[in-house]
Amino acid sequence: MTASSFTASTNPAIESTGARFSSPDAPAPFSVLVVEDQPSMRSALVAELKSAGVSQVLEAENGRTALALFRSERPDLVLLDIRLPGEDGYWVARQLREAEPGEWTPIIFLSGLDNDLDVWRGIEAGGDDYLVKPVKPIVLVAKLRAMRRLLDMRRRLVTLSGELHLANQKLNEMVEMDSLTGLVNRRGMDRMLHAEIMAASREGKPLTLMLCDLDHFKRFNDTYGHLQGDECLKHVGRLLRDVCVRPRDVAARYGGEEFALILPNTPRSGSMTFARALGQMLKARKIRPPDAPEDFQLTLSGGITTCIPDANTSAEAMLMRADEALYAAKSQGRNRFFSFEMQMDTVEQRQL
Repeated sequence: MTASSFTASTNPAIESTGARFSSPDAPAPFSVLVVEDQPSMRSALVAELKSAGVSQVLEAENGRTALALFRSERPDLVLLDIRLPGEDGYWVARQLREAEPGEWTPIIFLSGLDNDLDVWRGIEAGGDDYLVKPVKPIVLVAKLRAMRRLLDMRRRLVTLSGELHLANQKLNEMVEMDSLTGLVNRRGMDRMLHAEIMAASREGKPLTLMLCDLDHFKRFNDTYGHLQGDECLKHVGRLLRDVCVRPRDVAARYGGEEFALILPNTPRSGSMTFARALGQMLKARKIRPPDAPEDFQLTLSGGITTCIPDANTSAEAMLMRADEALYAAKSQGRNRFFSFEMQMDTVEQRQL
C-alpha cells in the first residue's frame, strides 16, 4: 500500500491524488517544517510532502520545538497548525517572524475549520496562506509551487539588490578616486572629513588634518616637463598611501600638487612626529627625474590642525586652519610642517 493510499484511507489530515511538487523548473533542494501536534496527521503530511518531491521535511509537535528547529535549520517553508498544545500557531508565527528580521519564510496555516476569523488572525500573525484539513495533495502542491515561486523571486531580488549595492559602491569609489595617483580625490576627502569630524566628536578623540604641498613644483614642471611631473605625483601618492598604515587614515589628492591627510585619533604631538617621519621618508625615497642631478631633493611643506571636534567644528574651519598653517610653513622656508595650534614647525621642534 502506498503512502498516499494509506493516508487517504486511515487519516483525515490529507487526501491523496499523487501530485508532485518537484519539476524541471524547480530542481533545487526545498525544505519544509511541519508543525502538527497529532502524530497521525503529521505523519500523513510528511509522507505526502516527500511523495511530492520535497527534499527535506522537518517535524515539530509544539511551538517551542518548531521555533528551535526554525532557528537552527532555516526551512524554506512552514506548514503550521493553528491548534497546538501550549502556545498556539498564531504565537508561533509571530515568533518565527521575529526570528528572521529582514528576511521572509512563507508560512501556511493548517486548520480543521474553514473559518474567516481564523484566516484573518493567521494573516495578522504573519502567515501567508491557509489550508483546511484534510488537505488535498493537489491543493498542497499548488500552494507549495506558488510559495516557492514567490520565495525564488524574493531571493533573486535580494541577489540583484546586493549586486546593485556593490556596483554603487564601486561607482562611488571610482567617483571619489583621483585617476592619476589612485588616492581619494577632493570630493571623497570632503565626505570623509565630515564623517571623521562626527566620529571624533562622538568619541571625544582628537582629529588631525594635514594639507601638504610639493615645494617649487611649477619650477619642476617647467624644468623636467609635465610627464615627469605626473610621475612625481604618482610617487608621492604611493608614499602617502604607505604612511597611512591605520585603517581609518586617509590620504587624498587635494588638487594639483596639494595633498591632504586625515588622521583620526592623532593628538598634536603625534601629528608633528608623523610629519617629521613623512619628511624623512620622502627624503629617503629620492624621488627625482632620470636626468635630474644627484643632489636633487623633492620636498614637502605642510600645514597641520588638530582638535577634539564638538558641535561647532566644521570641515571648512579645519581646512582653513590647515591652509593658514601651510602658508606659514612656506613663509618660514618650506620643507617643513607647521602646526596651527602649537604655532611651531617641525624644524623648530627638532631643535628643542
